[in-house]
Formats: sequence, structure tokens, C-alpha cells
Amino acid sequence: MKTQIFLTLLVVLTSIGCAQSETKIDPNKEVVCFVYHRFDDNRYPSTNTKVSDFKSHLQYLKDQGYQVLTFADAMDYMNSSDPVQKTAVITIDDGYESFYKNGLPVLKEFDFPATLYINTETVGGSSYMDWDQIKAAADAGVEIGNHTHSHAYFLNQPESERYSNFKDELKLTQKLIKEHLGSTPETFAYPFGELDDKMLSIVKEIGFKGAAAQNSGVIGGSTDLFRCPRFPMSENYAAIDKFKSKANMHHPLVTSESPFSFIATGDQPKLTLKVSADSPLAGAVNCFIQGAEAKVDKSESGEDVVITITPKSDISSRRRFLYTLTAQQDGKWYWYSHLWINPDVH
Repeated sequence: MKTQIFLTLLVVLTSIGCAQSETKIDPNKEVVCFVYHRFDDNRYPSTNTKVSDFKSHLQYLKDQGYQVLTFADAMDYMNSSDPVQKTAVITIDDGYESFYKNGLPVLKEFDFPATLYINTETVGGSSYMDWDQIKAAADAGVEIGNHTHSHAYFLNQPESERYSNFKDELKLTQKLIKEHLGSTPETFAYPFGELDDKMLSIVKEIGFKGAAAQNSGVIGGSTDLFRCPRFPMSENYAAIDKFKSKANMHHPLVTSESPFSFIATGDQPKLTLKVSADSPLAGAVNCFIQGAEAKVDKSESGEDVVITITPKSDISSRRRFLYTLTAQQDGKWYWYSHLWINPDVH
């Protein structure tokens, strides 16, 4: 009897292992994700996108045959056995009324879905959508996602309060959206793109399918789906040639990244990446650091290449800064970035 039980347990465990291996992300799958905020609101050029530019973006995606998904559907696509397709996601953060008035009609014109991340404390406030407008957007095919209640700088809060506050706000926002719309959000976007490892773990614990950060890049086979990169599409980046360039970027597979955390330590934080010898990043690479010149060192480690990036000067006075790597291989451009956050800078 004991032998029979053992064999049954072994079969069950083996089947579980097979099921887990089958859910591994196809390294050929990629999703390019864009983030917008305001539409035709010239008061805030750093977060505004002209409607004429937005139309040209969607027209390009249509003409080039992209499947355009909500963020939640994109997470399902990445985890599925569905065939590889050119895939794009449109996300809009904060729930400004200019999206309802100026952006949503364009989405309807192209019959494209999108994902709107709302911070529930500001719903109905000045310049923000109210619940009726958010419901109308949801009825038009827009996924409504969680963006916390207050949209606070959680990394500015002491650790003794940060994680309980963050978790409480996630749950409150889930509850409020369920009450007003009848559905519970499946995905999340970090306010300001700021997070630490424990915040990421809480997002997983709540049960979201995935989460959006604000470092630029393409979602791919080695992306942690709980801190997905997105390309910003404000006025400085929204010209159609720049949009086309981002839409055609690719994800370079990264074997390991150290540190994994976005929290910056020291005056000149060091990032170490390990990639395969045939990776686009293993060859000639361009490296950009906001506010400093980059130093890039490469070495071999078995069959892998280790890339170390450091700034040549002190950049500790900046709140957020990116290390961005681009490389070309076989006529395709690849983009990878790591966001650093210094919570000591307010």
C-alpha cells in the first residue's frame, strides 16, 4: 500500500513539474508597451500627447498588423502557447479627463483596446475622470487597472509603515473599483514606476497577473512580468519616427541581472548583466546613463558574457535615472534599461 501511495505521489509531482515547464515564456515572444497620460492638454507638456500624434501611432500599429491587447491579455499571451505575433499594448496612467474627452474617441475610431490605470482617491476630482466616465471607458473595451489609492511616493515612507500602507491601498483600490464597476482589476502599475523588492512581492501576493513599471524597453522572455517596461509617449517622444523606432525594438534575453532591485546604493551604482555569447548585447553596444557618461566593461564567464556598467561620475543627486543599452543584430535593434531610484532624494 505504501509503495502504491509513493508511486501515485511521484506521478502527481512529475505532472506538476511538466505543467510548470510548459508555462515557461517562449523566448521569441515580445510585447511592446507604451504609456500615455494626458491628451491635447498643453498645460503639462512633459506628460501630454497630441491627439494627432496618438492617431498616427494607432494608424501605424494597424497598418503594420500588430495585435493590440490590454495589459492583462498581454500577460496571458506571454504565458500561453499561442503563436508568436507582433504585439502592442496601450496603457494610460492616472485617469485624467483629457483621456476620456480626447484619447478614448481615437481608440474607438481604431477599435483598439487599452488599459487605464486609475488612482481611486482622485476619481471625480479636478481634471480627473469620474466613475461614470471610467465605466464608459470600460464598456468601450478599456481594461481598468489598479494604480493605488493615493498615488503616493511609497519609497519615501519608513519601512515600518511602507509595506502595510502599500498593501492596504492595493486592497482598497481593488474594493472601490469592484464596487463601482463590478469587476476586480487584474493588473497593476506602480506610481511613478517606483518599487522595491518587497513591494513587488506584495503585488504578486495580491494575485495580479502582472505589473507595469516605467523603465523603457520591450517585454520579452527574460522579463519579470511584475515590473514590465513601457516606452513613454509624451510630447518629447511622440513624433511618429520615434514611435516607429520604439514599436520595432526587440527584447535582448538577459540571463541574470545584479542587482535585481531598482534601489540605488552609493554614488556610482554598478549594474552587472550576464548574457549568452550570441546575445545582441554581447557585441557592440551603446550605453546611455542619464546625467553621466557610462563606463562599460565586458568579460567572459564560461559560455556567457558579463557586462558591467558604472557611471564615470557621481549621480547620487538624482531621484531616478536609467542605464539604457541598445544594440543591433541581423538588422534588428534591441533595447534594455534598468531604472535606479534614490529614495533619499525627494
